[in-house]
Amino acid sequence: DICVAIKDPKSAVFVNGKFCKDPNLARAEDFFYSGLQKPGNTSNPLGSKVTAVNVDQIPGLNTLGISLARIDYAPYGLNPPHTHPRATEILVVVEGELYVGFVTSNQLENKLFTKYLKKGDVFVFPEGLIHFQLNIGKTNAVAFAGLSSQNPGVITIANSLFGSNPPINYNVLTKAFQ
Repeated sequence: DICVAIKDPKSAVFVNGKFCKDPNLARAEDFFYSGLQKPGNTSNPLGSKVTAVNVDQIPGLNTLGISLARIDYAPYGLNPPHTHPRATEILVVVEGELYVGFVTSNQLENKLFTKYLKKGDVFVFPEGLIHFQLNIGKTNAVAFAGLSSQNPGVITIANSLFGSNPPINYNVLTKAFQ
């Protein structure tokens, strides 16, 4: 029924990338998180803050294939182009207006799908595809995202390419971005 993630591998079973505690020792707290009612701090260059709730915050999510996030946006704040290598995302706007989109793979000619969303609108980002959200309003915006993995991962495109460690050879980046 359950496989609550545990950090100590003693007397645990290894399943799906995490160790599982003895199910007889599971508690309600293993399935609980509090804090999504609090706005994230958007005082940063992007003007956005993602508050993730995945298996690291709720150990009881382990093996359940689901997680979520709250995204706060300052006016004109951006959740920059990124991808989730292990999850599809469904986003619902609860406050404000967002411009959202994703880009298909090379095989589908890198087609851009975009939409302007208002409160109550929902948009889906397919697994592994690069996507973004931009607050187009003069007020704060808030959205919640459901993800089809207990650990969806995130790759922020600019950070990965221009902030890798060690750095990618500038000849590679220069040629790639012309």
